[in-house]
Amino acid sequence: MNDDAEQQPSAGANVSAAYPQAMLARAFLTALTRGDADTRHRAERRVDRWRAVLSGMADGRLSIGSRTPVAGLPAWVTPEVVRGGFATSAASAECPLEPYEREAALQAGVPAERRALFAYCLTEPGLAWLHTLLDSGCYEIAVPEEAALLTVAWLVRAGDVAAALDLVDELEPFADRLRFTPRPSLLPAPDGRAVHRRTVGEAAGSLARRRPNAAVEAQHEALTIWQPFGDALLAHWLETAGTGRVLDRVPDGAWRERGAVLLRRYRELAAAHTRCTKHRDPKENLGILRGALEETVAGRALDARRLGLLRHAVESMVRRRGRPGSGRHTELRARQAAQAARPSHHALAQLVLRRLSGLPQHTGAADVAPLVSDVSAREAQETGLPAGAAIPTAVRHVVEAALSAPIGTLVERGVVPSAEVLAELVPQLVAVTGSQAYRDEALRTLTAANYRAFRNRRSLLLLNLDRQVRVEELPWVKAVTEHRDHQGQEGREEQEGQEGQEGQEGAHTVLRQLGELAVQAFPATLLPNPLVRELSVLARQAESGAPFVEELAADIFMGTFTPKFLAAARVAAELLRGTLYERYYGIDYAAVRNLAIAEASESLTRTHRLRTSPGFAKLCAERAGESGGRAWSVAANGKIIEQAQILTTHNLATLVSRVGIRPAPAWDDLARRCFTTVCLLTARIPGNPRPLSTIKDAAYAWRQMVFHLSLCGPREQAVAIAWLGEEMARHPGHVVARLAPALTGLRQAADGGTPESGGGRRFLGWTTETHWLRQPA
Repeated sequence: MNDDAEQQPSAGANVSAAYPQAMLARAFLTALTRGDADTRHRAERRVDRWRAVLSGMADGRLSIGSRTPVAGLPAWVTPEVVRGGFATSAASAECPLEPYEREAALQAGVPAERRALFAYCLTEPGLAWLHTLLDSGCYEIAVPEEAALLTVAWLVRAGDVAAALDLVDELEPFADRLRFTPRPSLLPAPDGRAVHRRTVGEAAGSLARRRPNAAVEAQHEALTIWQPFGDALLAHWLETAGTGRVLDRVPDGAWRERGAVLLRRYRELAAAHTRCTKHRDPKENLGILRGALEETVAGRALDARRLGLLRHAVESMVRRRGRPGSGRHTELRARQAAQAARPSHHALAQLVLRRLSGLPQHTGAADVAPLVSDVSAREAQETGLPAGAAIPTAVRHVVEAALSAPIGTLVERGVVPSAEVLAELVPQLVAVTGSQAYRDEALRTLTAANYRAFRNRRSLLLLNLDRQVRVEELPWVKAVTEHRDHQGQEGREEQEGQEGQEGQEGAHTVLRQLGELAVQAFPATLLPNPLVRELSVLARQAESGAPFVEELAADIFMGTFTPKFLAAARVAAELLRGTLYERYYGIDYAAVRNLAIAEASESLTRTHRLRTSPGFAKLCAERAGESGGRAWSVAANGKIIEQAQILTTHNLATLVSRVGIRPAPAWDDLARRCFTTVCLLTARIPGNPRPLSTIKDAAYAWRQMVFHLSLCGPREQAVAIAWLGEEMARHPGHVVARLAPALTGLRQAADGGTPESGGGRRFLGWTTETHWLRQPA
């Protein structure tokens, strides 16, 4: 799904119920067949939500594809959204009363009802309670609606009673349905300049949900319980052998009494230790020895068959491990005892869980080293774990995800492994940057908390070029708009202008830093839509005019683009005209620039803003070979969208020209890393039953590589292209065979020619035919 702005209409006028029906069937199957109770419970909740979607679509309560999909709820209400962007009939803030709401009602002496609590918050005691939360910062905003009454309280205290009353009027119709009160917390929100993937509480929850590894625990039981018992049983039978075979000597009464003790011990062990079942098998050696002992202790003679099995079992056990007490046997058991003494991952995870329990749970950890250090002497005494035991890597990774640090540090330490994870963290930074527009510290904290909650709002499936709701559209955000940059006394316009400029510069600095970090850390990856959305917000705050474009979904694309795509292509044209990029992809960037200028001039003569760029859509269709009226298909849509990405460079040119990024160490290094990714992806194609997504990812990485090469100087570019052949030779032969045409085409374009002459190829991801990369030359 696209996360911001330009969603495309589906193939029909209305959204089909086929997808929700398929998702309902999948959830229903999971709820019926999965053995894990938690998994079944989650599946049952999905079943309820998909039923609500289908029911709402059937009776008209839902209008899927609209910005206001739920009848009776305005666009600013946070809808409950399931996979694919389908809204259910519910709002995220209308679940049954939360425990903190009941507690607030109890403390206020009002009925445990949302409307009663809403009314209380508008009284003098209620406003005083809200003012206390504002000043302390000890509150959490889980959904944006929870910031509404705090905003009312701030406006009242700021003397803007009219804005407060207007906001109350807009909220009041939903006071009995939605929760507008904040949830108190023990501590204020952490410093937003340090970010974290998981809170300490989330890391602890992940460790607490881990269960012991059944195979590991069974092996430990075998080493510590059943092997020692088997040795005792074997030694007991060997007493009857003398210098000959087992039972060459008739057992005496004392032997039988010790045997009875062994059998009682067996029954006790079998009742207490149930992970291993091998000892119960009468065909296994231990089962044979135990069964024969039960017969003998009971006074029954063993028949010839059973005696033969007993002697064979004893002889094979001695032959394999040696007699109990012998040097060979003792050495073996010592090694196994050392292995069994190693603590299990589960036990070490429980130790780390104890360490986490002493930290604040709602934020990250500033230092994770003490949390994942080796077992100390004191901990060994308290837990029985061996001192010096190392924490397993899998447990370390869970804890390291809770590290709270600057985002660049998290990338360097591998806590942020992909651009998608980076996009999850960026809203924490953007929230702080956007809040700097307000001079009042309490309002800054509130707007930052509101923004973080807003960014958890899931995107809707939208049609007809509608855009997602923006944070500025929330009534409580609009209510404080007049308090941006110009709070204070009259006569301070110059100072306010300086502060506004500082806010823009701060947003631009963060925008540049994030852009550099994303390109430098993940040079072969398209900027994911959530990250593009945050970069767009920063660009608006910085008033940079940088046109960021989203990756469009081929399955709901209908051939139209908004004007910002052509604006982004113009930025690329001004940067890349006459470069390797233009030659390799066969672009006439002069014509693209002229088209952008012409459409911009035309828009100035219109009374309304253009919603689409027909010239850009036509150009993309022509370049994709899809302008002949061919029937609608996902693959054809993909070809058109890919041409839009080629023309715009999918935000790379915007980041370089308008934002001013300069990734380290150099462009040629980024190109080399992109090519390595291309080779690794190409290696995954053979044997892949669905290779098309891998091919697309490889083509996108290739395009990123061509862009980076195009910004190199002539000498650096020539050296880098020569290196590509050397790097390709390091990979399997089929990778060389598949990529050779693409590399030939690149070399020809670098020499001033066209890539598709002389056996070369232009590497694209989408095709309506069999892709040439699937069949190496």
